[in-house]
Parts: sequence; structure tokens; C-alpha cells
Amino acid sequence: MGKVVQFKRQTVAQRHKGNTLCRSGFHKWIVLKEKQFDVKQGKLITAYQCTRCAKIKTKAL
Repeated sequence: MGKVVQFKRQTVAQRHKGNTLCRSGFHKWIVLKEKQFDVKQGKLITAYQCTRCAKIKTKAL
């Protein structure tokens, strides 16, 4: 008979790691270099993406 393998369950803290800060409005923004021009507005923009939740925000220059 084979060995029984125990699966490791994730704790609540491991499952929701990083999401609680973003839900409270404390995102960790980085600048996206790919998107620099918005065709619809016809303006230069700066696109930011949160490293924790992958939310994207834009800011027109």
C-alpha cells in the first residue's frame, strides 16, 4: 500500500496576503512603461498598476 500524503492547508493570513492593504486604499503602485499614449483622449498618460491586486489607474499629463 502507498504512503498517505498530507496536504498543507493555507491559513487565512496566507490566503488574503496583501489584499487587506489594497481594500483599505493603500495600494503599491508601479509605473507601466508599455502604455504611454491614450488614443481616445489624444494625450500622454501615465499608467500605474498595483503589485498586490493588479488594479490599474491612469493619470493624464
